[in-house]
Amino acid sequence: MSKIQLIATATFGLEAVVAREVKELGYEDMMVENARVTFAGDEAAICRANLWLRAADRVLVKLGEFKAKSFAELFQQTKALPWPDWLPEDAAFPVEGKSVKSQLHSVPDCQAIVKKAVVEKMKQVYRREWFEETGPRYTIEVALLNDLATLTLDTSGAGLHKRGYRRLGGPAPLKETLAAAMVLLSRWCPDRPLIDPLCGSGTLPIEAALIGLNLAPGLKRTFAAENWPVVPEVLWARAREEAADLVQRSRPVRVLGSDINGEVLGLARCHARQAGVAENAFFQKLPVSELRSAQKYGYLVCNPPYGERMGDRSQVERLYREMGAVFRELDTWSYYVLTAHPNFERLFGRRADKKRKLYNGRIQCNYYQFYGPRPPRAKGGSS
Repeated sequence: MSKIQLIATATFGLEAVVAREVKELGYEDMMVENARVTFAGDEAAICRANLWLRAADRVLVKLGEFKAKSFAELFQQTKALPWPDWLPEDAAFPVEGKSVKSQLHSVPDCQAIVKKAVVEKMKQVYRREWFEETGPRYTIEVALLNDLATLTLDTSGAGLHKRGYRRLGGPAPLKETLAAAMVLLSRWCPDRPLIDPLCGSGTLPIEAALIGLNLAPGLKRTFAAENWPVVPEVLWARAREEAADLVQRSRPVRVLGSDINGEVLGLARCHARQAGVAENAFFQKLPVSELRSAQKYGYLVCNPPYGERMGDRSQVERLYREMGAVFRELDTWSYYVLTAHPNFERLFGRRADKKRKLYNGRIQCNYYQFYGPRPPRAKGGSS
């Protein structure tokens, strides 16, 4: 197989971020749609995309896409796809499904039809009536949208947000993929300071440190496709070797996280050690009201409580006013705040230069972006 259609799935609002990541990996033949970026690659792209994509949820192999308004159409067109090219004789192939605005609205029925069609195709090639399914796992998904069926294989296994460093959880932790996207959207430069003054268990500072060091987020975990014969072990070894070679430990990356909860800061330090960034992500117990910095032209990036899941609304609104007063003192800094509170700008005391709709789990939020001044141009060089 030389050309494979791959799909990097994404949370709504992060498609452009994922597309930029895909392009930076060298895959420019792509199409950006709601909640996914489809791109062309080879078997090595499966390895590299899983290891490197910070804001994507999963990497899928796209086996086929077709109109299906009846179960007969779904069965015949699924059966026509090249399943044995991917699935060995002992493959375990559970089928998952979803259906939106489609005539085939019964997801369990669609799953059963797809399973039957794949089995029939496998029978033709492997010349047997029963498949034990004791081998590597190939999760198939049938996704129907407006009667268009997309059939995929999940190469990731556990979602890409599971980096492998966060084995302990604090209250309402920020998903790693969203934390990374927040940093990427800020266009933070690793030679500039970055502070998360409400860091909780440390996800955002850790993701920033990984970005600053150019450390692939998937380097410390495994993926479903590592067990697939069609993706040779040598490709995974090369991808991991490439990722290890590209780490930039010599960069002076220093990211700070602070919080008033000393217990969650213990988790943050543990997670930083697990992620391999303990020398670059630092944590201190500090209320927002005491936040100060002598450094200039830094970035404040945070995900404060919204008044929905944590704390009551009056406490949260008092916090936002406090943030506005404290952040204004850092007058050369840029601020980036994710919240679902509808009156954040009024409470913060400044209208954002830009805001972007993002989702934290199922909660619709705005990512408020306040731009500070650019640092002065260095003599004889660029800023």
